Amino acid sequence: MKNIRKICAIALVLSMLTAAGCTGTATTQNADTPAVTADTYTEGDTAKDTDGSAGADIAKDTDGSTEAATNTAEASSAGEDVKEDYAAESAPPRSADADGGDETPTEAYYDDAFDTVAGAVAGEAETAPGAKRTPDDTAYGEPGTAEPDQTQPRPEAGQLTAGEWNDNNNWGFFTNLVNSQTITFPQYGLNPVYRTKVNVVKEDLSPVVNASVFMYDKDNTLIWQAVTDKQGAAYLFAASETEPASIKVQNGSETENLILEPTANDTQSQSFSASDEYTITLKTESKLYKNTDIMFIVDTTGSMADEMAFLQSDFTAITEAVASEGTRYSVNFYRDEGDDYVTKCNNFTDNVSDLQTLLNNEYAAGGGDFPEAVDKILTETMSDGGWREDSVKIAFMIFDAPPHDETAEAVLKAVKEAAAKGIRIIPVVSSNTERETELFARALAVETGGTYVFLTDDSGIGDAHLEPIIGSYEVEKLYDIIIRVINDYKQ
Repeated sequence: MKNIRKICAIALVLSMLTAAGCTGTATTQNADTPAVTADTYTEGDTAKDTDGSAGADIAKDTDGSTEAATNTAEASSAGEDVKEDYAAESAPPRSADADGGDETPTEAYYDDAFDTVAGAVAGEAETAPGAKRTPDDTAYGEPGTAEPDQTQPRPEAGQLTAGEWNDNNNWGFFTNLVNSQTITFPQYGLNPVYRTKVNVVKEDLSPVVNASVFMYDKDNTLIWQAVTDKQGAAYLFAASETEPASIKVQNGSETENLILEPTANDTQSQSFSASDEYTITLKTESKLYKNTDIMFIVDTTGSMADEMAFLQSDFTAITEAVASEGTRYSVNFYRDEGDDYVTKCNNFTDNVSDLQTLLNNEYAAGGGDFPEAVDKILTETMSDGGWREDSVKIAFMIFDAPPHDETAEAVLKAVKEAAAKGIRIIPVVSSNTERETELFARALAVETGGTYVFLTDDSGIGDAHLEPIIGSYEVEKLYDIIIRVINDYKQ
C-alpha cells in the first residue's frame, strides 16, 4: 500500500505539471483521492476497559486497584526507544515492515505527504502536515479579527477529539518512564514521583469513600493531605524519599494511625521506595456525597479559540447529560499579566442559562509570551472557589501553556489545597503545547486523584496536538470523555 501511494503521488505530480504546461493554469486534486488517517500509536487502539475507562490494558488487583501490567512491561522494554522517538518529533512517524525489516514512515505520513504535494501543485497552498498555522487562521472570536482559514473546519458541537490517560491507574508504566528518564520531574513545582497510595477499607474490604488521609514527617509536620475516592484510595506525595514517617486516616469520629517503617531492602539507607502502598481498615461506614460541584477553568488567551468554541457549543448539552439534583457548575477564565484581565472567576450556580451567557461573552485574545497566569487561577479557584464540603468536586482545566517558572511555590500550594479538599483536577491539554506542559498537566492530575485528558489531531480542527508519552488509548469525542469522567467521579 505504501509503495502504491508513493507511485501514485509521483504520477499525480507529473500529470499535474504536464497539464499545467506554460500557461500557469491551476489544476485541481482528484476528488476521488481518499482521506486516510492513522494514529501515531497504531498498536494502541483498544476498547474501553470493563470499568468504563479508556486507555491501557489493565489487570485488576484483588484489592480493587488497577495497575497496568501490560503497559508496565511495554514501558520497561521500550524506555530508551520512547525517549528517542519523542526527541525526534519533527521526523515522520515510522513503523516496522510486516516482514520485520527496517522501519519505514507510516502510511498516514505518506497519505499526508501525498495530499499536501497534490494540493501544492494544484495551487492550493496547503500548509505542510504538522506545521503551525499563523495566528490569523485561528484567532477568530475576538472582536475585529478575521474569520479563520476556511480550509479548516470551524469547531461545532461534538467535533473535538481527545484521549484520556490515568497515571495513578498505570503507576508501573509511569515509574518506568521516570526511571528511564524518558520523562522528568519536578515540573513547575510539582513532583509526583514519590507517591504513597493508601487504601481505606471496611472489614469486609469494601471501600471507605470520602475519608481524610494525612501524611506526616518525623517531626509530625503535615506533608500531604488527601480524600479517598470511590475505590477508597488516597494518593499522598512527599518532596523526597526520606520524609514520610506516619499516616493518619479520619472518617467521622474514627481515627486510625500507621507508623511507617523502612522497607526491608532499604534498612541500611533508612529510605523509602518511590512507591509505597498501605491498606488501613476502619469500622465506620462511608458517607457518600449526593452533591456535585463541577468547575470549568479556561485559558482564554489568543491560541484557545477552538477550545472556547467547543465549550460555548457543548456546555449546555454537557450539563443536561450529567444533570442530577444537587449539581452546580462554575466557569472561570484567565489570561496573563498585561492582558485585559488576569483572572475572571464566577460563583457556583445551578443556573445553566446564566453560565452559558458568561461563556458566550468570552473570546480568545492576548497572551503574548508562552506561560500564563496558571498560579493565579489555581490559587483563586482551589483556595476560594466556593466548593461545598459535602460534594464531589471536579475541576476541568482547559489550557495549552504552563505557569511562569517563578510561580512554582504558589502552584504547589494551590495543588495541595485541592488535594486536601478532594478536588479532582482534570487537565484538558490543547494544541500547540510543549512536553513540559504535558508533564505539568499529568502531575496536576496525579497529585489530585484526577485523570489526564488531551486533544488529538483526529478532528482536523486547529493546530497540531502533541502526542503524549503514554500507553495505548482510545480516541473519543471530547464531549463524551467529559461526560464519562463526571459520571465516573459522581457518587
